[in-house]
Amino acid sequence: MSLKIGDSIPDLELKDQNGKIFNFSSLNGVQPFVVYFYPRDFTPGCTKQACSFRDQYEEFRELGAEVIGISSDSEDSHARFVKKYDLPFIILSDEDQKARELFGVKPNLLGMVPGRETFIFDLQGMLKYRFNSMNAKRHIPEALTALENIK
Repeated sequence: MSLKIGDSIPDLELKDQNGKIFNFSSLNGVQPFVVYFYPRDFTPGCTKQACSFRDQYEEFRELGAEVIGISSDSEDSHARFVKKYDLPFIILSDEDQKARELFGVKPNLLGMVPGRETFIFDLQGMLKYRFNSMNAKRHIPEALTALENIK
């Protein structure tokens, strides 16, 4: 399965960095949101990407959107990652790869590295844009532009 433009967010629950259950459907009808998948906590590219989302988080909030990061790292790893880099958004643990499968995020580099992909959903939870690139820096401007276009 792979999400296509116009598809609704999958009905999925994952645990956040605090061990609390997060359900994507809780955002439907509330606000647009950005879901970004990244390979691993504390790696150079992933740290740069998370910190870039952090540094521009207010721009996302001004557009009415929430940011949600997902990797297969544990909740404990996410808690340390969030604390060390003062990340203001939700980071979800996908240890069993269920979210990657439902979203259709494919591995990169001959299947050795989990994929890096960003999804933009509108107020109703409908996928409006998806962007796939291992270049961590490109995801933030792509996401902001896509949010501006769906307003």
